[in-house]
This record gives sequence, C-alpha cells and structure tokens, in this order.
Amino acid sequence: MDNRVLQKDIIQFAEQFQLWCELRERSFLITGATGLIGSILIKCLVVLNREKNLDIKIKAVVRNIEKAKLIFVDEWSEIDVAQISLDAISNVHNVNNIDYLIHCAAPTASKFFVERPVETFNAICQGTSSVLEYAKKNKVKSMVYLSSLEVYGSILDDTNPVTEDVQGYLDPICVRSSYPMAKRASENLCCLYAVEYGLPVKVARLTQTTGAGIAKDDNRVMAQFTRYAAEGKDIVLHTTGEAARPYCYTTDAISAILYILLKGENGQAYNVANEDTYISARGIAEFLKDKFNPSIDVRLELNDNMGYAPVTKLRLSSEKLRNLGWKPQYGLNDIFKRLMDYLS
Repeated sequence: MDNRVLQKDIIQFAEQFQLWCELRERSFLITGATGLIGSILIKCLVVLNREKNLDIKIKAVVRNIEKAKLIFVDEWSEIDVAQISLDAISNVHNVNNIDYLIHCAAPTASKFFVERPVETFNAICQGTSSVLEYAKKNKVKSMVYLSSLEVYGSILDDTNPVTEDVQGYLDPICVRSSYPMAKRASENLCCLYAVEYGLPVKVARLTQTTGAGIAKDDNRVMAQFTRYAAEGKDIVLHTTGEAARPYCYTTDAISAILYILLKGENGQAYNVANEDTYISARGIAEFLKDKFNPSIDVRLELNDNMGYAPVTKLRLSSEKLRNLGWKPQYGLNDIFKRLMDYLS
C-alpha cells in the first residue's frame, strides 16, 4: 500500500479546509482513534496544526496502544494517546480541557454484526451513553457522533433524494439489525441529551467512506472490488448487486465532520455523502472493469451467509450539509483512481 497517496490527501486537506482559523487553541478528544475515520481525522488535524501553527491539542482514545503506535508513527509526539475503554472514559487525563469531542468508536464489520450481535449492540449504545455523559460532565463546546446510512433501513424507491427526516424499514427481529438499530438508538440518545441537557451534540450520518488509509483486509464492497481490480482478479458478486448508495472519500468525510462540529445545529443529523457518486454494487464492479482493468471478469456467485445488510437504494441528499458551506472534492472516478494508486 502506497502511503504517499494518503500523505498527499492530508496535505491537500490542510491546504483547502476553509474553517481552520476556528480551530486555533482548541482541544479535541477523539474516540475510535485507530479506525479509518478516527486515524485520518487525527492525521489531518496534526498537519493542519503544523501548517497553520494553531496550537491544537489532541487526545486519542484507543483500545490497543501498540496498534496506535504503528498508525501514528509520524504524529506520536504531537498527540496524547490513552488506551482506555469507553466505559472508563471519565478517567482520561485533563478532562476539563476538552473543547471538541468526536465519537468515532464502533464495530464496522458486517460479519461481526451477525456473529456477535449482542456485543455489537452494547458496544454502540453503551459506549455512546458513556461518551455523552463525559461530554455533559465536562461541558464540551461541541460534539459529533458518527452514525451511519444504515439507520435508514430498507428503501427501494430511489426516485427522490433521501433527506434526514426519512426512515425506511428495519426488522427488529433480525440479527443483522444489531448495528443499524443500535445506531438509531444512539442517534435518539444524542437528541435527548441535546434537548434535556442542552448538550451541543450533532450527528454525522456517514455513507460508506473509503480512500487511501483503508486497512489491507477491508472487505467492504468499494475497497474489496477495487483491490481485486488492482490485483487483476475477477470480481465476484455474492448478491445480485442491486443495493445502491453514494460514497464519500475519506478526507471529504473529515471535512464534513468538522463542518458539522463547527456549524451544525445541536440535536440535528446531517447526511455525509457525495450525491454524484450514487452507484450500485454491480455498477461498481462494472465501472472498475470498464475504466481500470478490462481483463477481469465480473461473476455472480450468490451467498446468503456473508452478513450483508438487506437490499436498499439510498440516494442520500447532502443539501443540509452543503448549506453549512461544505462541498466534496472527490467524484467517483477520483475515488477509484486514488484507491487504485494506494492499493497498487
């Protein structure tokens, strides 16, 4: 994997992020700091801090300190890393000095959702509850909770864009619902804290986010199919590939999260997606074959035991987020090109 692609992404983010001056002398606490979003968020903040001399303080909450050391080799001396469970987050040092909190921690693997559904649900709901209590106790200036497009459940009519007030069907008597149900419950808890306690918390509903920095074993559709195309392997679909959604490049998502943090309305949710990237799983496979590696084939081998979410067609609207001043930088072709360069 070519980390130079990721470094270019981060440098470009630091050059283009418009709200940098609002981060001067602010302190951040970021949970899930070794995950894709959390780690790149920290890397972006560190480079922004260096380039703009902002005196930003960053506290990273992780489960595995050794993994953190490998990820943050170049940033280690500029961040404060705490290996601690979310249940014990009140024990983080200097708790009264946190201005901004971004809660990224959550399970992300579909297979885990079906094999360990109780742990999935509890990790999300109990973890979010603990973090909200921490934010309330320490009077943070703003907090963002990272949610997911999966809260929308099944929507099969993609005629109209899906705005934040729309909800599709989720089956509560289904093991795979452990993840989206927990995300819905956590969003509701954020709303309750905003209304009852005046907590300045916002929700970022992320579509599937990908880009340089993904793990080598990332098996989400966009990452897996792009890796196969880069390696010259046939792309095998285990479903009919009808499920469709927009995507978002990693640094575009980081920018969106910070816009929501600084400009969003308390207790509100914001879709984070590039509307122009709306595509089905089958469409991804065919796009990669046509544009990047015509020598590969796209094959169908149905398998119901992969833990995939039910078919849904989520043409997400990002109008609410764009009204805060955000706009994405990377379209579908750019996302694939950068992923291919990173994975090659």
